[in-house]
This record gives sequence, C-alpha cells and structure tokens, in this order.
Amino acid sequence: MNLKRMIPSAGPLILILIVVCPLDAGDNSPLKANVSANYYSKYIWRGQNVNDTSVFQPYISGSIHGFTGSVWGNMDLTDGSQTAPENGGRFSEVNYTLDYSASVPGTKRMGFSLGTIHYRFPHTDAESTTEIYGALSCDVLLKPRLVWYRDVDEVDGSYIQAAIGHSFEKALKWNKDYYVDLLVGGSVAWGTSGYNRGYFGIDGGRFNDLTLVVSAPVSLKHLSVIPTFNFSSLLSESIGNATFERNNIWFGIGFSKSF
Repeated sequence: MNLKRMIPSAGPLILILIVVCPLDAGDNSPLKANVSANYYSKYIWRGQNVNDTSVFQPYISGSIHGFTGSVWGNMDLTDGSQTAPENGGRFSEVNYTLDYSASVPGTKRMGFSLGTIHYRFPHTDAESTTEIYGALSCDVLLKPRLVWYRDVDEVDGSYIQAAIGHSFEKALKWNKDYYVDLLVGGSVAWGTSGYNRGYFGIDGGRFNDLTLVVSAPVSLKHLSVIPTFNFSSLLSESIGNATFERNNIWFGIGFSKSF
C-alpha cells in the first residue's frame, strides 16, 4: 500500500473536517439493537451489478459503548443472478462486521469509526475475504464522511469513499409517533490499482462509482418502513465495460425496528 499516494487524496477532506468541527467531549452509547428486512429490485455493491433481479437482504446488529457487531445477508429471490445462477431462495453472501465508533477526542461533532468486515459467499464459487476500514465523519451541514476500506485477504488494494447527505426531519407529520423523514445522499469512490485489478482486471487507480440515494423513512411508532430509490454509475469507461451493467437504477423497501 503506497501511503504517499493515498494521503494526498484523503488529505483535503480530512483537513476540512478538522477545521469545521468545534471542540468538546463525546458520549458513550447505551445498549441498542436493530433488526431489518429489506427487498431490493437489484443488488448493487459499490456500483457493481451483482444481481440484476430481486433480492432479500436481512440485517441484525447489537451495540454497546461504541462497539457494534452485525450480520447482513443477501438472498437471491430468482434464478436469474449473473454471479450465482440457479440460486433462487438461497443466500449468496453473508457479511460479519465489527465496528467501533466514537467522537474524536477533544471534538464535539467529529467522529471516527474503525472496523472489519468478513465476506462469505455461500452457494457460489467466490472466495471469502476480509476488509478493514477507517472512517471520519462530521455532524455539520451535509454530514461529510470519508471511509477507507482495505482488503487484507484476496484483493491487494483499497477503496476510498467520500459521502454527503442531508435529512429533512419530519417532512410530513401526523403526531410525535407517526411521521415521514426525507433523506438524500450521494457518494463518489476511488479504487487503487490493486483494487481495480482484483475486481475488474484493470491496472491503475481511478474513480469507481457515483451513487445517489433518496429515501423516505416512515415512522409508525414501533416500526419504520423505508422506501428507497437509488442510482449508480461506474465513472470509468474501462471499469464499466468490464462489468455486467455500467449504469443502474433500482428501488427497495425495508422494515426496521430498533430496541
């Protein structure tokens, strides 16, 4: 990994985050849990069209004192997946994540995350792999976030994502327990030469995907219903030509409950 090449790419956003975030101390989080069940018309991962047909993606997590452990899965609902054909009704991916998130010491609105993701691909020919990651975020306008993912197993490369988003809280409201938020966000990502070679067979670092998301979570007191609309485009023509579909539009709806 060439740190001299990576630091200039991340440096400007890190500097902005440090400058705009006021100083103060952070808090620890209480015990929390979340479960969700989500349907999507496609499975798109980092701009890559993994499955062009319907999928079901459940998720469960538990958090305490800044640590979060979670399990996420992708079940193909048809036999039409280009990466796992004739796999309808079975899981093609299960991810295990361990994350630690907290405020940056001495700051009020700047946060960081450190974690690892282990990817398993049952009922496919793909090999399991593991990534580590680090993130910086800031609770100011557009909530900028920078995440650096580094594969430590199958792919000798990194994926760096910069994201922004905004929440219009209670855009529609019936009472304190029943309301609709509106969330909009976008991200752009860079893949190093090793990352692009491992996933696409292409040498050289270059921009990977631009992704835009609009969602409207509906709070129903004890349950949230979350419709989403998504667009993603692979910015590099050579990477786009090496994948199943360069530009993708898909929608989803999920049900989520926190404890």
